[in-house]
Amino acid sequence: MSQRKIIHIDMDAFFASVEQRDNPELRGKPVAVGGSSSRGVVAAASYEARAFGVRSAMPSSVAARKCADLIFVRPRFDAYKEASNHIRSIFHRYTDLVEPLSLDEAYLDVTQNKLGLASATQIARNIRKEIFDELNLTASAGVSVNKFLAKVASDLNKPNGISLIRPEQVDAFSANLKIEKFFGIGEVTAKKMHRMGIHTGNDLRRFSRVALTHMFGKAGGYFYNICRGIDDREVKPDRVRKSVGAEQTFKTDLADFDSQCRALHEIVEEVALRLIKNDTKGRTITIKVRYQDFSTSTRSVTLDDFTNEVGRIAEVTMKSFADHPRLLPIRLLGVAVSNLDVAVNEQFGQLTLDF
Repeated sequence: MSQRKIIHIDMDAFFASVEQRDNPELRGKPVAVGGSSSRGVVAAASYEARAFGVRSAMPSSVAARKCADLIFVRPRFDAYKEASNHIRSIFHRYTDLVEPLSLDEAYLDVTQNKLGLASATQIARNIRKEIFDELNLTASAGVSVNKFLAKVASDLNKPNGISLIRPEQVDAFSANLKIEKFFGIGEVTAKKMHRMGIHTGNDLRRFSRVALTHMFGKAGGYFYNICRGIDDREVKPDRVRKSVGAEQTFKTDLADFDSQCRALHEIVEEVALRLIKNDTKGRTITIKVRYQDFSTSTRSVTLDDFTNEVGRIAEVTMKSFADHPRLLPIRLLGVAVSNLDVAVNEQFGQLTLDF
């Protein structure tokens, strides 16, 4: 397979940055985009707010406690979508191999590009400059040989930065990378790995593919490749997103109903945020419950209309959860929204050029 050249563009605090751009009184101040009610959730936080520990998907009540001067701004999704469409038009000046992950994030395959530029890094610089010149917004970029490494790189110099992981750097970079930085290794899996003495990619390389599959199931093969910097996923402009969801495996099985409901509501908030960031809504809400004995139950409810409102999703989810039998403690909860009203565009390509 010839070497690919992948760019990952991630807008900096996108929703909050649009609000600060359009309202000078908000510049330099801690801003949270989202409802300020007790059931509200933070959709985005400015870097000034992040300094106080405010994060996206955080309940608004918690955010307000962390930052007394926090300014809540109601979302203006039409403004965010307009900016996102403009940004994507900039991407398409260079390549049609653009895979949007949400309104503020995308992969680009520029191994072959419309302007015939040899340097993917220069293309990333051009894109960031054009976004700033035309929209007065900043973006961070990562450049490397595959999607995984480009995404990791884009986070290295945020905000308003660019990072390159060269082909000859891939092996050492992946070996020294902390496992928490590997896409697909969440908090629970990371803690399990820590207990096994696995803290970096190099530690993970000590285990065979068979051993990792035995320890982590289907994900083991993925872990075997990713710790070696191997990621063959192509940029897919025409892929259709079928569902948006989130789930959590608990360190200690949840036995009481109140703790189960609190955990479930946190998952619902994350799912609603992902729907919002993907500019989509759904009609079918599915809840997944895995019990202490590993038995699993799922139930789905299909609404008459599309929604991405956290309150609506929570209402349906909690009612569905109340109908589940609660004979055993729960080790995993998950929520997914499907039957979506928007298809996310995506497709591929490759060649060899100089970085």
